[in-house]
Amino acid sequence: MMKWAVVLCALVALSECMQKIPLIKGKSARQALEEKGLWEEYRKRHPYNPSAKFNPDFATVANEPMTNDADLVYTGIISIGNPPQSFKVQFDTGSANLWVPSVYCSSAACGNHDRFNPARSSTFRYTSQTLSISYGTGSMTGFLGYDTVTVAGIAIRNQIFGLSQTEADFEYYMPYDGILGMAFPSISASGATPVFDNMMKQGLVSQDVFSFYLSRNGQTGSVLTLGGVDPSYYTGQIYWIPLSSKTYWQITMEKVTINGNLVACAGGCQAIVDSGTSLVIGPSSDINNINAWVGTSGSQNGEAIVNCNNIGSMPAVTFTINGHDFTLPSSAYVMQRGNGCTSGFYSGNNQLWILGDVFMREYYSIFNRAYNMVGLARAV
Repeated sequence: MMKWAVVLCALVALSECMQKIPLIKGKSARQALEEKGLWEEYRKRHPYNPSAKFNPDFATVANEPMTNDADLVYTGIISIGNPPQSFKVQFDTGSANLWVPSVYCSSAACGNHDRFNPARSSTFRYTSQTLSISYGTGSMTGFLGYDTVTVAGIAIRNQIFGLSQTEADFEYYMPYDGILGMAFPSISASGATPVFDNMMKQGLVSQDVFSFYLSRNGQTGSVLTLGGVDPSYYTGQIYWIPLSSKTYWQITMEKVTINGNLVACAGGCQAIVDSGTSLVIGPSSDINNINAWVGTSGSQNGEAIVNCNNIGSMPAVTFTINGHDFTLPSSAYVMQRGNGCTSGFYSGNNQLWILGDVFMREYYSIFNRAYNMVGLARAV
């Protein structure tokens, strides 16, 4: 405990050395499709498979499982090349590669997104390496190259990244151009060094730490902080949780309770803190039990339906992690949309839990590479 207290003091003391990148809370793919009356058709053709992203065999294959999460809304702007070409990316703690669309991409999904043109950058270097990223309903293929990547004013020299040549159909409606993975090198497709690892190696951050604040309301206010912890985004104590695996940001969870009753994760379970997933995902039996306890009324296309009038009377759900309780009120876990309300708890296809944006909006999330820990504190 004393060691972690020292870590916190060091992080706060160096907060003036941090770099921040605003995250935009924009329109999700679901919202765009609903406005066009295309959502029902889309979801049938591209079913949501959140567990595909965390394939247990991942370490032995040369790809990066991803999934078509139509509810992702937080993106930030980076640039690549000299002169810089700008891209809107999803900062994803559940993957480790950076990739963006390229001018060589022939898929419809690239047609309405910004595309990188190597010929316009004086610092770009080609490689002969290919990149293949598997999706639950399609794939992205391309090749790897090197260039300067700039994030929040930090210029990372000789950063390897993927340039897409084909993309899955569902990417057409996604609010981002590409993905910037912030997990560990051990899961990086084609052995590409992740962006944050190069930031550390090149001495570009004062601390080997980055932190997420995801706003609950409005389009602005969310931020990714590189190099430290910003006390203005949380209240109370930071609770430090050691990693159980240095692949994803994986931790051990003891139980899930409602009003003191054990409802899920009996005997303990493994969880991923993932900015690249919008919901809280868990094993089907556990999620079904939680949704029954909170009072959902049936399901449609895998989503548990909530009566919007009942939100105020629905119970809080508590996750116990490393001996500390992290509680989600109904206002946090109920998703209110134009056509009604649904539960933010969704069934996955394996035993891993995924603590996505529904969880991270309530808890300022700190990812510490120096000590291999996740820190959680109540978000303001």
